[in-house]
Amino acid sequence: MIITTTDFIEGKKIRDYKGVVSKEAVIGVNIIRDVFAKVRDIVGGRSAAYEKELTNARNQILEELKEEARNLGANAVIGINFSYEMYQSMLLVSVWGTAVVVE
Repeated sequence: MIITTTDFIEGKKIRDYKGVVSKEAVIGVNIIRDVFAKVRDIVGGRSAAYEKELTNARNQILEELKEEARNLGANAVIGINFSYEMYQSMLLVSVWGTAVVVE
């Protein structure tokens, strides 16, 4: 399964458009890690706890997106976009794109 942020795949011809596919994940973040992340934000630096949660969520929904595209008969998803939102102690990660058949 080819996944790309571009609207085409170099060297491939789009034979069929199967439709828009999208997936979301809402992930609760541990309150103790939240406290340490806030301390890290105050003193500067990156929050490894949040980065790990975002990476896990992104990987999870990409796999689900691929499965949804396969179920439509696609072998690629083009034009994917990600959205990240924070609501209190919850992370919302969304991804969407167009499922296509390429040759």
